[in-house]
Amino acid sequence: MGLGPGEHEVRKLQSTGGSTFTVSLPKPWVIEQHLQSRDSLRVDWRPSGALRITPLNMAEAPEKFVSFDAETLPENSLHDHLMGAYISGADSISITFGKDLRKTVWLQIRRFLRSTRGFEIFEEIDTRIELKCLMNAGDMPLHASLNRMYLQVTSLIRDIVSVFDGEDREFLSDADERESEVDALLYLIERQARILLDSHLVATKLNLSRTEALEYTNLARSLERMMDHAFTMSQLILANPQITRKLAGASPLELISKWQSSLKELMINIRTRDSLRIEDARKQLKDVQQILQHHEQDLLANHRQNEWMAFDLSLSESVRRLCAYSRDFGEILLNLKVSSEMQRLHK
Repeated sequence: MGLGPGEHEVRKLQSTGGSTFTVSLPKPWVIEQHLQSRDSLRVDWRPSGALRITPLNMAEAPEKFVSFDAETLPENSLHDHLMGAYISGADSISITFGKDLRKTVWLQIRRFLRSTRGFEIFEEIDTRIELKCLMNAGDMPLHASLNRMYLQVTSLIRDIVSVFDGEDREFLSDADERESEVDALLYLIERQARILLDSHLVATKLNLSRTEALEYTNLARSLERMMDHAFTMSQLILANPQITRKLAGASPLELISKWQSSLKELMINIRTRDSLRIEDARKQLKDVQQILQHHEQDLLANHRQNEWMAFDLSLSESVRRLCAYSRDFGEILLNLKVSSEMQRLHK
């Protein structure tokens, strides 16, 4: 039986004289790739030590298609299925539905389009809508998306501090839009990482290994969780318009600047990966966490009659969580550094 996809066999290396060695290719694979004698093959030496052989004229990976019948899906679950298709790397999505479901389907499709990047309505008839992704997975560097997420998180925190210092609360009116932008960027990075795992062309274009791609999704998830707490802080302030810096807990607000400087240092080290600088930033974040933990314990033990104790506790917890997720961010950077060093040693 001939070798097929997902199978393996052992072939012996042959010496053809001098410094040249050859190994025969499986005939079923050659036929499947429509190759002829003297066609060119690309050979890549992977960091793992494996060789990857690819037809030189191989086109982009075939388009991935998925279809959903809204009539057979659980109620109000179309959006979740669309998001699953998006993150899994689908290029084209077809949705069929009965006329009585048209309004419901449209609402969920619009929500999906707001939550993602690159998808557009390609075709629409009475009972079917087709969506296509117009963005190539290799077009948007993952580092650029991470930087955009970072800017959204830090800008919201900066506006939160400015409101405490007397600026108009209108500064926080678009907090939900900023949170949605961070969510969309996380979904985009997860989609790109999934596609990269299957496509060496995308991996080459993004200049990332599989390990790096997976760790980049972890970095993005840490930033998304930071944004969740930044958004919680903004809503807390909007729900309590009478609060000021004098009434709010001093410790959490005073320590935000240390979180900002530490996270900035970690963002720089996505590229530089300096162990000393990463660990210094993580230590500063841990110190802030401990200070806030003592602050919260003191509030509960000695200030139960304070009208704003609950506000102070919520604010302190959110800042402490910002530090916790930033420390996770630093740990991921250390994982990336060690992984890259192991690859170099292997060579």
